[in-house]
Amino acid sequence: MRLRTVLATLTAGLAAAACLTAAGPANADPRVNNACSPTVSLDGFSDALDKTTYDGTFVGNFSALALDRDGSLAALSDRSALFGLDARTLAPKSVVPLADENGAALDSEGLVVDGDGTRLITSETEPSVRRYSADGRILDRLPVPPSLLVAPAGRATTNQTFEGLTLFPGGRTLLASMEYAISGDTAGIVRFQTWTRTKGAPFRLAAQYAYRTDTGLGVPEVQALPDGRLLVLERGFTTGVGNTVRLYLADPRHATDTGTIDTLTGRPDVHLIRKTLLTDLVTCPSLGATAKQPQPNPLLDNIEGMVVTGSSKGRLKVLLVSDDNQNAVQTTRFYFLRVRVATPSVAAG
Repeated sequence: MRLRTVLATLTAGLAAAACLTAAGPANADPRVNNACSPTVSLDGFSDALDKTTYDGTFVGNFSALALDRDGSLAALSDRSALFGLDARTLAPKSVVPLADENGAALDSEGLVVDGDGTRLITSETEPSVRRYSADGRILDRLPVPPSLLVAPAGRATTNQTFEGLTLFPGGRTLLASMEYAISGDTAGIVRFQTWTRTKGAPFRLAAQYAYRTDTGLGVPEVQALPDGRLLVLERGFTTGVGNTVRLYLADPRHATDTGTIDTLTGRPDVHLIRKTLLTDLVTCPSLGATAKQPQPNPLLDNIEGMVVTGSSKGRLKVLLVSDDNQNAVQTTRFYFLRVRVATPSVAAG
């Protein structure tokens, strides 16, 4: 069936470009010109898809976003469904069911649309990374290090494994982020696993890196930038308080390859991925947003998906989406951000 609700006009309030190019005085109001911080501004948000259906499938539970080759959006539900959305209106155009090799549902969390149109999708169940055709057929499955498998096969915890997935420019390196630490590692130290491929060859296991989250937060999503750095989302939830969502710029250069390191506890010799806070989304203007449960800012919800949709004059256009968990007190909400990232310094030697 068609979308049951009329798609609402994007909640606007376009940010002035100047708010991204000048830090301003330290005591400046970060909400001026829709600024969340000196480097991030909020263009608007949309609740248009909240609690709607398309072709008999609930539209929501979104865990990841990606740009498809035709310029449309791919939106992954963690309930084994992949939606195609109009990039301008967000209107659903298609939905493809997903399953594992036995026809069982996935806990589908991470999404990449490869250059040939195939879909790389993670599931937290094992965890796994599978390649699917555009119509949902499994093509193959990537290897996963034994330590990252869910116990008792490995040292990971159920529902705390591969959440983020991103393909670096050039298409040779794929990266998946664990949401939380595995057993034996210090709490807050999460592993980022990569795979590489050569022309015409399948992905094979490659370097692994370690990233430290803020206390109590996990990593729901990562996005590779053209210069090889990463945008990293960190997220947490406190009952009665609400969500914490922070956006970081992370640089894996010079980080230690932890693939052969058994436990990341008491290892001062391990160099972690460096990170720089871009914004805590609690500081964004609410723009009239409402929350169905306590939140430190009514704009916030359970943000899980992120994609870079373009760039303009050195500023990235970044789209976020929240996972409503098909829950009456949560909202499927899209957030339109503009992000300025500093030019990376050139490494000596």
